[in-house]
Amino acid sequence: MFNFLNIGNFFVLLNKVSKSIKIIFVPVIIISLVFALYLSPKDYIQGDTVRIMYVHVPSSWIALGCFSSISFLIILNFIFKIKNALIIFKSLAPIGLSFCLISIVTGSIWGQPTWGTFWAWDARLTSMLVLLFFYLLIIFSYKFIKDQNFSSKICAVISVFGLINLFIVKYSVDFWSTLHQPASVNIFGETSVHKSMLLPLSFMLLGFLLYCALIFLMKYRTEIIRMKKKGLKRL
Repeated sequence: MFNFLNIGNFFVLLNKVSKSIKIIFVPVIIISLVFALYLSPKDYIQGDTVRIMYVHVPSSWIALGCFSSISFLIILNFIFKIKNALIIFKSLAPIGLSFCLISIVTGSIWGQPTWGTFWAWDARLTSMLVLLFFYLLIIFSYKFIKDQNFSSKICAVISVFGLINLFIVKYSVDFWSTLHQPASVNIFGETSVHKSMLLPLSFMLLGFLLYCALIFLMKYRTEIIRMKKKGLKRL
């Protein structure tokens, strides 16, 4: 059932994917920056400040998506003891942490001209900060707890509470009256972002995802090498 998570099969597949990503990564980033910085229009109220959106929004999506994936993999590893799931979530965690931090920092920079302050204990901002601490807890747990079984249990507990916080992050703007605006891009609902801004936003998201994929591949290889050095059996 989980043959696709076999280390050997997955490693060969990712090597092929890595070569393809490297070919398209730079052109996508260049096109994304041209759209975001020059071709996309200014906001009629915020002016050029709105261009922070092209970094802030994709970073937020990636931070949330990474934590969802990490939680799934942690629980999968805890139940079925699939070591490659462990390797994958260890490789994803620093990426998710980085983009969560980028989301918070760019949100604060955007908040100064928009709200008049770099920080407010707004429900969305606060829950994103809590998400950052969940990332740190997971990373510290698998790095500093030597007993792998105990570490897996701690990470699983953190993941469950982190998923609850993820739900709060998503619906905080709906549950409470907040400074942060409601979701403007909805997959299954109405999207209020004009296509002239939605296109560069999509390109930036694609560029960030390609970057995440490249970093993940490097981290994944590092974890594989580390496992081999420890003399762990190959699955």
